[in-house]
Amino acid sequence: MERRNAWKDYDKKEIKELEQLCKGYRKFLDNGKTERECVKEIVKMAEGAGYVDINELIKSKKKPKKGDKIYAVNMKKAIVLFNIGSEPIVNGMNILGAHIDSPRMDVKQNPLYEDTQLAYLDTHYYGGIKKYQWVTLPLAIHGVVAKKNGEVVDIVIGEDDKDPVFCVSDLLIHLAQDQMDKKGAKVVEGEQLDILVGSKPLPKEEKEAVKKTVLSVLKKKYDIEEEDFLSAELEIVPAGKARNMGFDESMIIGYGQDDRVCSYTSAVAMFEMENVKRTACCLLVDKEEIGSVGATGMQSKFFENTVSELMDLMGDYSELKLKRCLAGSFMLSSDVSAAFDPNYADAFEKKNCAYFGRGVVFNKFTGARGKSGSNDANAEYIGKLRKIMDDNKVAFQTAELGKVDKGGGGTIAYILSLYDMNVIDSGVAVLNMHAPWEITSKADIYEAYKSYKAFLKDA
Repeated sequence: MERRNAWKDYDKKEIKELEQLCKGYRKFLDNGKTERECVKEIVKMAEGAGYVDINELIKSKKKPKKGDKIYAVNMKKAIVLFNIGSEPIVNGMNILGAHIDSPRMDVKQNPLYEDTQLAYLDTHYYGGIKKYQWVTLPLAIHGVVAKKNGEVVDIVIGEDDKDPVFCVSDLLIHLAQDQMDKKGAKVVEGEQLDILVGSKPLPKEEKEAVKKTVLSVLKKKYDIEEEDFLSAELEIVPAGKARNMGFDESMIIGYGQDDRVCSYTSAVAMFEMENVKRTACCLLVDKEEIGSVGATGMQSKFFENTVSELMDLMGDYSELKLKRCLAGSFMLSSDVSAAFDPNYADAFEKKNCAYFGRGVVFNKFTGARGKSGSNDANAEYIGKLRKIMDDNKVAFQTAELGKVDKGGGGTIAYILSLYDMNVIDSGVAVLNMHAPWEITSKADIYEAYKSYKAFLKDA
């Protein structure tokens, strides 16, 4: 059952819509290289679309009604949006869920050191990466530094043309005989992923003069002391903008497309919904790349607590009604899938993998090998989704994450399924997943956006 390439069916109007969507998406990638930055962008978009912070409703004790648009933010790193439907919320919601964190390197709490008159920041990589892919690239620093006085300093260095960039150095090929004999996981090891940040000694200083130069720059530009690193969250990401890719400009290459490609398309679909029957919800969370743990990950109580607050504002809360609402909900766990790469065909089973240009991808299950750690969606739910997609002329395909014994992966789907709701993974096929620069098809981005709108409307 080979699925048709979506490009073959577009007219001029659809191509224009596709390009407009992808232009906004590239801007989102550029402005949202961390989870904090993504939340800022989504809040800006939400307020422009008429959404109101739930805390304002709680203070005013205003009762939400049909058509009201509400959002809640969790520690500046996760956000949930609601569009109140005409049906009672206790009957359930239509939920789009995605994550806004991406693999990267995090600066350690005691990071700055000097070695042979070179200054470095020590890092700890975040999420599943091939460590050797992160060397010799121009890198940027994004994040915040929280001072003892309560001031929080926003940091973005390496994105403006006038900014310096940073780099993890690598051993020259002329001396790399022993390195080249290592397995891929050991070619570059975690403790070697320190970024080079300076080489000029501070005049008249004898000890750690280069480190002192770096500290003097940080003090002058940001009023930051070395001790302020203790309460900093600084993320090291590839420097540079997302770009169109290919002679035909049919693809996008950029950092963090896992899973911001699904986050952005979910949010845009959400903002365009009007007069929904079932309450529509878009949930964008942190920490998926490290197991959805922590206060801002999907395993936290943020989502459940916020739905409780919403139902309480409506005057319709009880623990039983909350459970009925969640169990009666439908969800698309919107995360990326592995795109077939003919250069590495042996990793894929061709009948059951995702291809560029064939639309949004539904993964009945993810997990590893024997479906370990997977949410395995019900056949009846998939049948329902097939009808929704076909009725709305959405191009879609189904896939597994590579050959059965090759590996695997997971998403937030299994966590939401604990509420007894119907959940399936759906998203965009990606080449170079988890690499510093990932690739997507514009057609798949467009079809994902269409699928999310159709789901919110008709599920």
